[in-house]
Amino acid sequence: MSKMKMSNEERRNSKLEEALEVKSLRRIISAYLNYSDAAEEDVKRYERSFKKLPPAHKALLSHLPLKFQRLRRCISINSFFILNMLQAFEPPLDMSQDIDICEHEDPESAPEYQLHSGERNFCSCQSVSTSGRMSSSKTDLTSPDCGRDLTCISLKGKSNNEEVRMESVSEPVNESQPVNSEDSKVSSRVHDDARIVNNQMELYPTSDSNGNASAPPRDWLDPSLQLNVPLVDVDKVRCIVRNIVRDWAPEGRRERDQCYKPILEELDRLFPSRFKDRPPSCLVPGAGLGRLALEISCMGFISQGNEFSYYMMICSSFMLNHTQNAGEWTIYPWIHSNCNSLSDNDQLRPVSFPDIHPASAGITEGFSMCGGDFVEVYSDSSQEGVWDAVVTCFFLDTAHNIVEYIEIISRILKDGGVSLSCKEVWINLGPLLYHFADAYGPDDEMSIEISLEDVKRVAFHYGFQLEREKTIETTYTANSRSMMQNRYYAAFWTMTKKEAISKKRETI
Repeated sequence: MSKMKMSNEERRNSKLEEALEVKSLRRIISAYLNYSDAAEEDVKRYERSFKKLPPAHKALLSHLPLKFQRLRRCISINSFFILNMLQAFEPPLDMSQDIDICEHEDPESAPEYQLHSGERNFCSCQSVSTSGRMSSSKTDLTSPDCGRDLTCISLKGKSNNEEVRMESVSEPVNESQPVNSEDSKVSSRVHDDARIVNNQMELYPTSDSNGNASAPPRDWLDPSLQLNVPLVDVDKVRCIVRNIVRDWAPEGRRERDQCYKPILEELDRLFPSRFKDRPPSCLVPGAGLGRLALEISCMGFISQGNEFSYYMMICSSFMLNHTQNAGEWTIYPWIHSNCNSLSDNDQLRPVSFPDIHPASAGITEGFSMCGGDFVEVYSDSSQEGVWDAVVTCFFLDTAHNIVEYIEIISRILKDGGVSLSCKEVWINLGPLLYHFADAYGPDDEMSIEISLEDVKRVAFHYGFQLEREKTIETTYTANSRSMMQNRYYAAFWTMTKKEAISKKRETI
């Protein structure tokens, strides 16, 4: 009877966990779908402020109503990209299942889950072939997987009969008024393919070229399944838009050269002989939208990016799997702030992406993106001694416990690698802006915040020795034409693993 009771309890907990996963993913998808509504509210606020001006002041700023119209076109174009991205996404969960179990579950009897800002931990591994498409094949230690009992999923391209349509809600611009030529070109494309109804994104069946009714849009994008989300969730969507510039647009090359280029040059120096039949392996935790992991793969490494955020994973999957050519898409990443702009044209300038076609970039067989919490995925025993190199870029300060991060990095590096010129290597670049330092709330989340000196001392304890070190000045998702620039003086180092570390966790 006790075994039966335990089995029922396990099934109940498993069902609750999956329901929580679905609810969390719906919240993230809802944040993407609420992007246009939130942006429209901002524009309405600008218009209300303008109407409060006295007539003489309105006359001085008579161009602002036209700017508000241009903003709405930019929002429509951004929304068009977001909807195409969501249509291409295939969730690793059954999104049609009932999530009411989450609402009625007794919190005292429910298992403890760590939900942070609407995101749940998930584990899936997407392998990318040399053709640039993600496949569902299992990988072995020569192509490191996500760990034991993790599911490798395939993210397929959007079928031709699935389309998203919306229509601009802005009034036509008076022909006598100047219109940015790039705005006009991209806007006309969006109006042909998309529709916004009552300021909301609308999804509905379309017809193919023969006039036959096509398949309906994905059920999990149905408005009835959307959740009301706080504005902080929509802000994460805006952050993703800026990250697209950093990783995949020509305008982001300066930041990539500041952050990624030193890492790539160091890998090239440390692994001068990379053989196709025995390529070195490199893990990139906190891979974001995947550009650094892709560049490492193109250098001849078996590269795996690891990312926890579903916001990031949805977008990186689209970039790696579904872009057809360079410069295919256009967004307006800087429209959400009127502060520190040199001109309206600077604020409303378009950014085209990607700057390269990922599938044609020359990746090495075995390139993959692994979704999940770094600690949960890579603390698994199957990951011990698997990797020749670990690269962390703007990642260490995302930890609740940075000591645990460093311990795991040491453990997963090999004790004897393919490079004759060096031992197993950890390359790091980034600041120490601890993400949970200001996470005030009833949950009292752990946040271990230590100095750079202490970080290095912990690394030495876990068997690392410092080979190279310097400071690199850089920005992160910065608007290059803004009057305000937040700069980091990031720590950059190369450490090698000098000796095997006990498999058991040690206490400092």
